[in-house]
Amino acid sequence: MAFHRRRLQYQYKNRGRLLIPAISVISAALLVLFVLISLLAPSPTDGNGPLRLPRHRSSTVTETRNKDRTKDEGKGVPKFRVPPGRGAYHRDLWTSTNAKFYHGCSDASSKFPKAEAITRPNRYLLVATSGGLNQQRTGITDAVVAARILNATLVVPKLDKKSFWKDSSNFSEIFNVDWFISYLAKDVRIIKELPLRRGHQWIPHSMRVPRKCNERCYITRVLPVLSKKQAIQLNKFDYRLSNRLETDFQKLRCRVNYHALRFTNPIITMGEKLVQRMRMRSKHFIALHLRFEPDMLAFSGCYYGGGEKERTELGKIRKRWKTLHTSNPDKVRRQGRCPLTPEEVGLMLKALGYGSDVHIYVASGEVYGGEETLAPLKALFPNFHSKESLASKEELESFSAFSSRMAALDFIVCDESDVFVTNNNGNMAKILAGRRRYFGHKPTIRPNAKKLYRLFLDRDNMTWEEFESKFRKFQRGFIGEPKEVRPGRGEFHENPASCICEDSDAKAKVDSLSRKFGKENGVRKEDVDTAADDENMDDEPEVSDGDGDEDPDDLPTNILLNGTASDYEASLLDNPELDELLSD
Repeated sequence: MAFHRRRLQYQYKNRGRLLIPAISVISAALLVLFVLISLLAPSPTDGNGPLRLPRHRSSTVTETRNKDRTKDEGKGVPKFRVPPGRGAYHRDLWTSTNAKFYHGCSDASSKFPKAEAITRPNRYLLVATSGGLNQQRTGITDAVVAARILNATLVVPKLDKKSFWKDSSNFSEIFNVDWFISYLAKDVRIIKELPLRRGHQWIPHSMRVPRKCNERCYITRVLPVLSKKQAIQLNKFDYRLSNRLETDFQKLRCRVNYHALRFTNPIITMGEKLVQRMRMRSKHFIALHLRFEPDMLAFSGCYYGGGEKERTELGKIRKRWKTLHTSNPDKVRRQGRCPLTPEEVGLMLKALGYGSDVHIYVASGEVYGGEETLAPLKALFPNFHSKESLASKEELESFSAFSSRMAALDFIVCDESDVFVTNNNGNMAKILAGRRRYFGHKPTIRPNAKKLYRLFLDRDNMTWEEFESKFRKFQRGFIGEPKEVRPGRGEFHENPASCICEDSDAKAKVDSLSRKFGKENGVRKEDVDTAADDENMDDEPEVSDGDGDEDPDDLPTNILLNGTASDYEASLLDNPELDELLSD
């Protein structure tokens, strides 16, 4: 028995000695095979294979879309694959075809008197703006025009320090106040502070005007009070002036917005540094106003597939706005009022022909979902920049505690970019779109969200080529060409048609040559019609003088329509109903 046991032990030892070399040989062979596969396999971003985007929680792959995709698996449905590189496109990606035929023109006509000739003594207008930087910018612009309509001296506008943004900056800390006053001296008399009255601080009478108040509205509602009180302050002054004004008033708007409102030197210097650092990285770059912050999503009432967690988080934020009603996310998205996700923005740029080597500057606050939400966009466009990545904390220290100053830096970079992409139709998007039209029609891409939402929803049921073809068709009229938007449509700050002049003779010659050689030149009429029909323009009717209230007086119609503020003043002084109005 002992001999048999020793024999078995000897056999096991020999087997062990034989197995160890065999295992080593097999392991080495597997390792070499793995290395060869790694070396020979195509990179996810090289030119030989499709790019697979990571999916994330806030993608538009909603529960419905997931069910449809599962149901169609194995039925031969085309698989959606984003190709690497850039697609072929018939247009120049970085310039506007007909931009050279258009230029900004905002000089006053000979019929527009100088300020010194029409400004009445002891008539002071103050305004308190509201909202963020760009909403306040519209208020400042319109305040200058309102002062001109009223023949009043304007006191430098007050900026909003109490709203959601909680920025304590004064006008002079954002804008060059001396330049503002001097540039507009021929149009409106502007002073920095309200003068003392009988040696004491003058407290102006406070009031509000309805939204989209026109010239007649200001003359009937505001002028009576101003004539008696001599100094009034218009509160919450945002979009309180009509889109439709006489041409000289519209041109004054442009002189204010595009010339008089200049940022302070520290803001300009830092903004120019950011632009230079983008130019050092690439000859051309895109600026993207992503606008995918939690407050934006909550305000929009949209849903992005994040389940109960998303509904709860955004629902709490939405309660900040007491006037907002419960929304229908599907209806809001069908109406084109939902911002695209970062992934959808990336797909849009790819479909328009931009390659993964393009550098993108992102103007954005805190993105909802953080890096997980941004991952698909960064996978498509890895050259991803922001002011925080381009500048040190020390360089941004004097700006970072002030939301308006940080927004001003983004404004400068977006304005100087070769292509500006807006993800919503908010204040910054509107103002920059109008400014870029005025200064040479630099391309401004805005999603045709009404048409694109269904395309994004169904993209797993088509090939990339089908998606790209449909996308380019839907985006006609939304890429920043001249005359894409009809004059008078939308907010004037977005479409300042009265301030854009055309070199019609030069354009006619080029159009003639293009037709001769069978080439298409410019924006087609059907593209303009499509943009006008599909865009989310604010086409609400002008708010009437009444706005639900009685007019302050009962003057003859011919005075209201044809008279000026000076003509009108005399009929106010003996109005018996005025004292009752002023006592409110």
